[in-house]
Amino acid sequence: MKASEKRNRKRPDGPDKVTGRLNYLTDLHFPHMLYGKIKRSAYPHARILSIHTEEAEQLPGVRAVVTFKDVPGLNAFGIVTPDQPVLCEDTVRYVGDAVAAVAADTKEMAEHACSLIAIEYEPLPVVDDPAEALGAATPKLHPDGNLLHKAHFYKGDVDDAFHKCTEIVEETYQVPRQMHTYMETEGGVIVPEPDDTLTVYVGTQHGYKDRFQLSRILNMPEEKIRIVSSPMGGSFGGKDELNIQPYGALLALASGRPVKIHQTRQESVISGLKRHPMRITMKTGVAADGKIIAHKVDILADTGAYSTLGPAILEFAVEHSTGPYVIPNVKTEGVSVFTNNGVAGEFRGFGGNQVTFALEGQMDRLAYRLDVDPLEFRRHNLRETDEIGPIGQRIASTDGAYQVLQSIKEHRQLKIKEENEMPDKWKVRGIGTAITMHGGGLGYGRLDPAGGRLCLKESGKIEAAFGFEEAGQGILGVIETIVTEELGCSVSDLSVVIGDTSLVPSSGSTTASRGTSMVWHALQKMKEPFCKLLIEKGEALTGVEGHRLQTGKGGLVVTAHDGEEIPIITYEELAQQSTEEEMTTSTNFDFPTTPDPIDSGHFLYTFGAVLAQVEVDLLTGKVKVIDLDQAIAAGPVVNYLGYKGQIEGGGVMSLGYTLLEDALMSEGEYMTQNLDAYLIPGIGDVPFTMKVEAIETLPEDDPYGPRGVGEIGSVAVAPAIAKAIQEAVGYWVRRLPVSSEEVLAEVSKRRINPWTKAMQ
Repeated sequence: MKASEKRNRKRPDGPDKVTGRLNYLTDLHFPHMLYGKIKRSAYPHARILSIHTEEAEQLPGVRAVVTFKDVPGLNAFGIVTPDQPVLCEDTVRYVGDAVAAVAADTKEMAEHACSLIAIEYEPLPVVDDPAEALGAATPKLHPDGNLLHKAHFYKGDVDDAFHKCTEIVEETYQVPRQMHTYMETEGGVIVPEPDDTLTVYVGTQHGYKDRFQLSRILNMPEEKIRIVSSPMGGSFGGKDELNIQPYGALLALASGRPVKIHQTRQESVISGLKRHPMRITMKTGVAADGKIIAHKVDILADTGAYSTLGPAILEFAVEHSTGPYVIPNVKTEGVSVFTNNGVAGEFRGFGGNQVTFALEGQMDRLAYRLDVDPLEFRRHNLRETDEIGPIGQRIASTDGAYQVLQSIKEHRQLKIKEENEMPDKWKVRGIGTAITMHGGGLGYGRLDPAGGRLCLKESGKIEAAFGFEEAGQGILGVIETIVTEELGCSVSDLSVVIGDTSLVPSSGSTTASRGTSMVWHALQKMKEPFCKLLIEKGEALTGVEGHRLQTGKGGLVVTAHDGEEIPIITYEELAQQSTEEEMTTSTNFDFPTTPDPIDSGHFLYTFGAVLAQVEVDLLTGKVKVIDLDQAIAAGPVVNYLGYKGQIEGGGVMSLGYTLLEDALMSEGEYMTQNLDAYLIPGIGDVPFTMKVEAIETLPEDDPYGPRGVGEIGSVAVAPAIAKAIQEAVGYWVRRLPVSSEEVLAEVSKRRINPWTKAMQ
């Protein structure tokens, strides 16, 4: 494949998406389909005294009403710990809790029926402060109390090391609850089939895990549940957990008819997952030689009412609390607590964004105290190629930290040299940088299987089947690129099948920046045996010696002396003379993990560096990002346009996290229930150009291939913007999103406004 083709390959689903031809799962319609609505809690915390559905059941057009009494199996879900009720029986713990669900002939009928369901509550005290949640007198939200999980990492003697420090910085950072704001809210259609099976057309990030969870809830064998999970209009982690699937399934089985549920934005806000708000206190000290020798970290995470992946997110934050730096004495402790706030769970970056904002803030503050260049200070403390990982585990050899730091340093030097004359005397500019490392996969001790299948179909197409989902991230293009490159076939020879448990093998979850890596690994394992099957059959049919044959465009070919590929037999002809069973290769394996038994420790890391240039309005305190450039070390690029899109998209998402977004809650109630009050970046907030440098070099003999980039572009943006603000006006950001009022107050305090200068 030509390099230009590899870099600029168009997404296979692109034309249908931009023209509107693509049917998402929420666009599906079936004969006799009903519409479902979910009745959610009226309180963030209350005891349920009674539920009366009689009036709703008698409404004309209503075909099914379900409560906890109608759940035939386990009345709970949760991707690891099933502690969230499908339909609450005696207690509600947040405003998104479901108490009943209705299916009716129209959406309006279903909404009206929901309003007729009478639920008598006894309000209970609301626990909305994560620090107070741990108090002895605070009401227990779960039988074991309000502590969901503790995680820690200890190394050396921190207290002794602080006594040897010449400079110490201690700061508390606070980061907000962020919405995923995918364009397609949670929804789909659940269809009861004539053979007593169930087909679930709902966007998710792990079809097989959904099938397992639904089988427990419905008391139905997994094999009788089919999950069709692609395409969907965005997820970013927010659809990793079950959302509307249990309710649609219960209603479909109760009514015997297909049921569509598609949440409004307000329903999505109230019930959907959010990024964990955290309060992170860091105390970091350096010795006289500029080496960091002591680092103490305390993390308090508000996971809301139920577990979902809260423990794993906390452990990820603890692991990444030292980032790419070598620190001999570390004491990191984290707690994740239950509150009556909205459920916080998996979100692009998975706890890394929060802790990186704090860590890189410490690096900048220490460099400022020492009066040294912030990137040189980082370089002085950076890990070397074969250093152990951040929690003492062996990791794949990598020089990624140095590569991205050097790249962004050179980029900063060029940016500083650019003509940068301010067009407005009421505005000032600043440049900030930050670096990070991000572990891919689920980590040591986590079930992290992968797999794939290649098959020559009767049609003559080579089918590549993977249990991944297309959530907009571009996995279809990745599969297409890797398979055609490894097999030498053309796109027209290929059929890609994903996101349907009846058609694909389990490949693990479409999360944790693992999709591209796992497709690449699968092809390394499958290409030789698959090609051998084709070549042996081709040799038998044509008489051409097998060692001369190879897979190529259209079929098996022989390479002539001048390099020209001579067609010998087409894939279609091969298929006509064989069975699909004969021509199938599959593989099952696990994501690479550290050989050290350190719980949750990662092995393959991606590295990133960010340069942000901001423009601060001295009249309003408003911050605008005018440059947002990144250098990424993630191994070979599979598809450059997809790679660039992931980094740019992650950067813009984090720009919103830094400057705009906060899903505010008060006493367990969302203050922002729609996008009219919750601001995300618009096109006017995005820099006109965003440069992405892909560093593809890996250590010699590296066997692990491309690393994932789905998350890395979002991780270090916030601290880079924060440092740029400090350089512009002297304000040290410690809370996100950045407050224009606080910026303006700092500007006024420093008297750098043009009008105050005139008054001096």
